[in-house]
Amino acid sequence: MKLLQIIRMVLWSFFGVRKRAGLESDIRNIHPLAVIGVAIMMVGLFIGLLIAIVHAVINGLM
Repeated sequence: MKLLQIIRMVLWSFFGVRKRAGLESDIRNIHPLAVIGVAIMMVGLFIGLLIAIVHAVINGLM
């Protein structure tokens, strides 16, 4: 359950929307290194998705 909680926390931080009560609760229960690791993986997935979309668009137009 903690992994899903970390993923949810990172996704909300990408949007910049977070309630103070939720943030304080997460800070007490989650290790900072876990958050950093999940955030790096999600950024990598996001960049990979963007690259895949660009390749699909370029290959579709040629």
